[in-house]
Amino acid sequence: MAKSSVPKGKLVRKFGENIFGNPKYDNLLNKKPYTPGQHGPNRRRRLSNYGVQLREKQKIKAMYGVLERQFRNYFHKAEKMNGETGTNLLQLLECRMDNIVYRLGLASTRAQSRQMVSHAHFLLNNRKCNYPSASLKPGDTIKVRDKSKKVDLIMESMKRIKGDIELPWLELDKAKMTGTFIAVPERDEMALTVNEQLVVELYSK
Repeated sequence: MAKSSVPKGKLVRKFGENIFGNPKYDNLLNKKPYTPGQHGPNRRRRLSNYGVQLREKQKIKAMYGVLERQFRNYFHKAEKMNGETGTNLLQLLECRMDNIVYRLGLASTRAQSRQMVSHAHFLLNNRKCNYPSASLKPGDTIKVRDKSKKVDLIMESMKRIKGDIELPWLELDKAKMTGTFIAVPERDEMALTVNEQLVVELYSK
């Protein structure tokens, strides 16, 4: 499975926010609130419009853990759908199996979720699924496999879950370790600090 070779710490500092959700990167940003590199602390370079658009695309790619070809395929698919292309793009990314596992709280980060899905710790509609990029539809269910319920990472994740999920498009039965994908999320239900319109403008050139 292909993945970016850039250290996550450098990406977090580059974008100036914890795009991976791991608390350790909050500490890193507090300690080094500037871009990486020798001249990071003193760099005050202004980005061009193209640079701003490219940066936003890189940010979304890094956040969801997808590479350029896959991201471009998602964009072309989003263009052919009804509605706003930018919102369609984010919806396609949010419907990925690894993202849903992360959003349900069954993994602490998307990267961890991707690894756990690849290791077949979850069932999709009661069938084995080890494809992180599998696209879910409303009504689909994700369940922790019986043999995986004692895995340390999953047990730790279940302990972290307190109360109900705040996302209205997902439902979790903590006792049964089962999550349901209720509906494709609307833009304001995604809790994302990205500007997808910049990506649309970038690919429209």
